[in-house]
Amino acid sequence: MTQKKICITTAIDYINDVIHIGHAYQKVAADVLARYYRILNGKDNVFFLTGTDEHGLKAEESARESKKNVKEFADEIAAADKKEQDLLNVSYDRFIRTTDSDHIVAAVDFWKRIKESGDIYLDDFTGKYCSGCESFKTESELENNHCPLHLKEEIKLATEKNYFFRWKRYVPFLKEHITSHPEFVLPSSRRNEVLAFVDKIEDITISRRKEAVSWGIEVPGDPDQLIYVWFEALINYLTGALPIGFWGEDTKIIHILGKDNLRWHALLWPAMLKSAGYPLPATIFAHGFLIFNGQKISKSLGNITRPSELVSKYGADPVRYYLLGRTNFAEDNDVTISKLEDAYNGDLANGLGNFAARVLTLAEKIELKINQIFDDEIKKEIEKTKAAVAEKLNEFKFHEALAVIWNLISFSDRYINENKPWETRNEKVMFGLVVVLDNVAALLAPFMPQTAEKITKSIIWQDGNLEIKKPEILFPRLNK
Repeated sequence: MTQKKICITTAIDYINDVIHIGHAYQKVAADVLARYYRILNGKDNVFFLTGTDEHGLKAEESARESKKNVKEFADEIAAADKKEQDLLNVSYDRFIRTTDSDHIVAAVDFWKRIKESGDIYLDDFTGKYCSGCESFKTESELENNHCPLHLKEEIKLATEKNYFFRWKRYVPFLKEHITSHPEFVLPSSRRNEVLAFVDKIEDITISRRKEAVSWGIEVPGDPDQLIYVWFEALINYLTGALPIGFWGEDTKIIHILGKDNLRWHALLWPAMLKSAGYPLPATIFAHGFLIFNGQKISKSLGNITRPSELVSKYGADPVRYYLLGRTNFAEDNDVTISKLEDAYNGDLANGLGNFAARVLTLAEKIELKINQIFDDEIKKEIEKTKAAVAEKLNEFKFHEALAVIWNLISFSDRYINENKPWETRNEKVMFGLVVVLDNVAALLAPFMPQTAEKITKSIIWQDGNLEIKKPEILFPRLNK
């Protein structure tokens, strides 16, 4: 079956603080895919979901530290997160909040489905709890009795009577599905990591008593318990996609998330879906971390950089370009302001900006017809580039897709130098270059939507003629 409908999701972010550039990295990548598939399949066939994870102990503690009511605190962070994404032109179709009324209904319904399948039971539980992750940890997940992701958080021993999910029951199913669907967990190194962990799965607690956590969704039929924050947060994908027809066998569902969230999404979430009777996503892509100046981005280290800080200085498109064009999405990447500025001046000002200016300046001076013939060499280069970009995006290789587009720009620069249209005023050559620039803009539209639109608006196809309106300088050089 050809799956024309596409559902793309990001992880939803905790509201303990406003998102930083590391979170935005994921959103921009998902946005590129959403924009690409809208061009390919039509905008009505693509649904892009992002949002905030607002329940649990961490939200309560963060609100308390801010001396605010937890709902008021959640509203402020959610609004700020949304603004940060908007500044980067992240074109989500819905910004979901786990405090939304329809999500609460969906979480309760999901719980009841799993309960009816016999996969929920009540039992005593004692475990080691990481408040940073808002999850209990097995000994194998701890290093010297500390969570490797939150080394400064104290691991606390907690004993409660909670509800459990029969996760272990689904180990054979998970093994079979992951091994028989190589595209289910990507990149392949992450798939190997998941398969190495699957035999360690035990039944997992999926509720907390209100004495421990008071901010969350009540367990159906037991008002003394709240649904465990991780469990109900995963259900947000169904909340957003299912009612509007974007969760089913006719939809390709792609989850984009950080590698620290992989086990929940690749092992717990599929088991939950299987138990509740819903189809599984097609692909879970777990990307690497952004490291800032050689250090993990962390509030405690004081190296938090918001997207808004970068956008205000460099613009949305240059930031989007740097995040995906100078990193490998599958791996950890060290980012710096110096590298961003090098990419801006080199790839954008000297590369794309200079190429666009050359072509449009020359084309303004020559009357061109729409039916003008141009070189087969250019046609072949454009078609080769289109095919390669499609291939790279299907493989989540954003930096390689952009490199292919820049190869087309380099080819065209050489073509200009070889054919000297400023001397020859050759209409065939000049028309071919305008066609290249128009295609470069179309290929860049998912990555750099504002820049693509500026270029496209400069090339006006009408009444048999080609009118050129040269835009302002696309990327004024930075004085470093």
